[in-house]
Amino acid sequence: MASDMQKSIEEEREGAEIAYGAEECYRRIVKLLQDLGFPKGVLPLKDLEEFGYVCKTGFAWMKQKAPYEHYFTTTKMLVSYGTEVTAYVEKGRMKKITGVKGKELIFWVPAVEMSIQDPDRKKIYFKAPVGIGKSYPVTAFMTDEEKEKANE
Repeated sequence: MASDMQKSIEEEREGAEIAYGAEECYRRIVKLLQDLGFPKGVLPLKDLEEFGYVCKTGFAWMKQKAPYEHYFTTTKMLVSYGTEVTAYVEKGRMKKITGVKGKELIFWVPAVEMSIQDPDRKKIYFKAPVGIGKSYPVTAFMTDEEKEKANE
């Protein structure tokens, strides 16, 4: 069973462009987020070691040295990012996300999908495995630089 799972992971990553090192990984993640229409701050990962992207399938992964928790002040939400975060990505949407969960009251709720749905691209929607979700203003996940540009 474990070898089948390992084989499937290897198959998912076949044909990937892989980057190593914190700066190069961060640069590529930011570019991917921008290409998909997401704000740069939605994945505030630290100490990145590896980033991979399979253009053909949209499979992407990010590895960091240790899990990281980030508090988004605007949404008042604590979000935990595991040592590896994976997703299938397409314009305006990330699905089958692993390694990301938000703290809701006393429970950690995994985020399995995030999308920018409204036509004005002002809201970002996060969906939990049970099918329910929450929307937040896109500005809550923008970097200061992005917010300045948006206000110009």
